[in-house]
Amino acid sequence: MLSDEPLYDLIFRNGTVIDGSGEPRIKADVAVQGDRIADIGHLVRGNGRREIDVSGLILAPGFIDVHTHDDAAIISRPQMLPKLTQGVTTVICGNCGISGAPYNKTGDPPDLLRLVFKSDRFVSASLEGYLRKVKDAAPATNAAFLTGHTTLRMHVMGADLGRVATASEISAMRELLRQCLAEGSLGLSTGLFYQPARAASTNEVIEVAKVLKLYGGIYTTHLRDEGDAVIESLEEALQIGRATDTPVIVSHHKCSGRKNFGRSVETLALLQNAHRHQQVAWDVYPYTAASTVLNEEMVRASVKTLITWCDPHPEFCNLNLERAADVLGCTPIEAVTKLQPAGAIYFMMDEADVTRILASSQAMIGSDGLPDDQHPHPRLWGTFPRVLGRYVRERKIMTLEDGVHRMTGLAAERFALHDRGHLAVGKFADMCVFDPQCILDSASFESPTQPAVGIHYVLVNGQMALENGTPTSRRSGRILLRH
Repeated sequence: MLSDEPLYDLIFRNGTVIDGSGEPRIKADVAVQGDRIADIGHLVRGNGRREIDVSGLILAPGFIDVHTHDDAAIISRPQMLPKLTQGVTTVICGNCGISGAPYNKTGDPPDLLRLVFKSDRFVSASLEGYLRKVKDAAPATNAAFLTGHTTLRMHVMGADLGRVATASEISAMRELLRQCLAEGSLGLSTGLFYQPARAASTNEVIEVAKVLKLYGGIYTTHLRDEGDAVIESLEEALQIGRATDTPVIVSHHKCSGRKNFGRSVETLALLQNAHRHQQVAWDVYPYTAASTVLNEEMVRASVKTLITWCDPHPEFCNLNLERAADVLGCTPIEAVTKLQPAGAIYFMMDEADVTRILASSQAMIGSDGLPDDQHPHPRLWGTFPRVLGRYVRERKIMTLEDGVHRMTGLAAERFALHDRGHLAVGKFADMCVFDPQCILDSASFESPTQPAVGIHYVLVNGQMALENGTPTSRRSGRILLRH
């Protein structure tokens, strides 16, 4: 007896499939059954329990945000609205040396960790313990995790961070990293620019990172210097990759400070040459302003500095640093000390460099957004639609297929996210359905929390997380562990 039961839970009909591989688009229907893509092609009508006509829309893999600081947000705000509304279905956490584990201190995390973790309820002494907190929160997106070198230093060295670690401390950090890798960490991240890790030598990082190869881990880095010494810092990152036989990913690649405008020609030539001999890639966000803790060095290199959060003076949030200094009756540099702890947006990059890096062959897309900033950088809400709208559709610096590839297939390959990043039968049904004619960011520096336009549907593991541009109540994200 033949069954009248539909074959599939959902069929998107009459769409244009861009599968994440970089190959040309095709016209096709896409069927979903459970958490997987079940079929792609011209499918028989009536075979889906639900069928949605997506004529004129692009069916793409869900976007993978390879550089986030969502480590606390996926626990405190698991709806993940800034990401779902721009088509992101997977976030990579633990970047720039900052991770939620392993951190064994009590009380509010200090120094750089405070950029991401405002309370100790978001950290844990082990990755396993931290992942339990994430699982209990049930976030709406998938999440994968790096282990932060700065967090390892704080765990092992306490507050005595202004020196190179001793041999025994390095051994302890390496063992903690090994445990994290065994529990599913993707690899090690560093933030050598920042004070808590600045004293670490290249050899310290190499010795800690030597365990990565045993687990197939990766090395990601916020370079020691993205300004005057950017070449030397890139060479250090590449050296660490060679010494540990580990893939290298350069985080949010940029050339900071007015006198370094145009140097992306030089940095990209170095990276492209290195790519011939070792595994290296990089990520980038589509803005000429950076954002992190309020820092004198970055203030001096910036054209303009905007305060994003400030514990002692919350009323200065979204205020130009020069205006805040006027109120305090001091110079902007003196104000940096008076406003601590605080965060800021720094206008310090050249549009030509940003465009050149975006167009380079191994560039992935990462938002680098800071969810807990009172007045965040608009990249938190706008990065992916901005690339597809401004740089693909309007400026045509790459094809739509290439743009999607950088956000999906390339990212999944570089971060070893198996069965993600591609629209293909048998892969997980993480999908973004968008209008290529109108997708665009709405978030601005003045109004940074505006959802993007042009995103119609988002599926996470086969569940509708965003429908007709509106988030649903489904939170079907999963923890993605290194295999």
